Amino acid sequence: MTGLRYVYAVCRPFGAPLQTQLTGVAGAPPRRLVHHGLVAVFSEVPASDFAEEPLRARLEDPDWLTATARAHQGVVDALTVVTTPLPLRPGTVFRDDSGVRTMIEEREDVLNRTLDRLEGRVEWGVQVYAETGVEQDAGPGENERQAAEQFAGRLHAELSGYAEDSRINPPENAAPSDESETFGRPVLNAAYLVPRIRCEEFVEAVDRAKGVAPGIRVELTGPWAAYSFVEDEYE
Repeated sequence: MTGLRYVYAVCRPFGAPLQTQLTGVAGAPPRRLVHHGLVAVFSEVPASDFAEEPLRARLEDPDWLTATARAHQGVVDALTVVTTPLPLRPGTVFRDDSGVRTMIEEREDVLNRTLDRLEGRVEWGVQVYAETGVEQDAGPGENERQAAEQFAGRLHAELSGYAEDSRINPPENAAPSDESETFGRPVLNAAYLVPRIRCEEFVEAVDRAKGVAPGIRVELTGPWAAYSFVEDEYE
């Protein structure tokens, strides 16, 4: 192999095959490198795009970034179906197999500790939006805005009961709503680390909250690999 190693995630060994036609970044199929009882899932990518200098230039191309991010996410999503991955940041590239092995050796303790914590768990995202007319800071919509925030607070408390951990993210980090012209920034943008055995209850709780209060929209995304619960331990 002569290309660079683009690593999507680290996980424990797993027997289930990935999708036959699955392709990753640069159209390359994902492969496995086993070292010290851990598996790095990677694709071979061309140095002409992913070496330090050309990658810096590529980062200025929004179309390339979007395509790369989708391919990265596609592999991580496929891994989430068959195992518990510890996802790495998009654009994590090593020169060769030796570089990947060195990364595993240097971070072995934290990789194993994080995988222990994430095992059998997935991430769900929940956003609560108020109609744009009721999310102003002052004026006739103030009471409605406060009501939306109170609703979001109650929902967050309920959903946290099904989760082992949660993160409240800045509103501007939320994905755009399908009704962005009617609903503005979310009053709640949260991620939840939920055991797989409690996912059905979690989703049912979110579904019950939809349509309960006028002027409020509740959105659910996931299940995802636990990106929001990796960074603190992995960095």
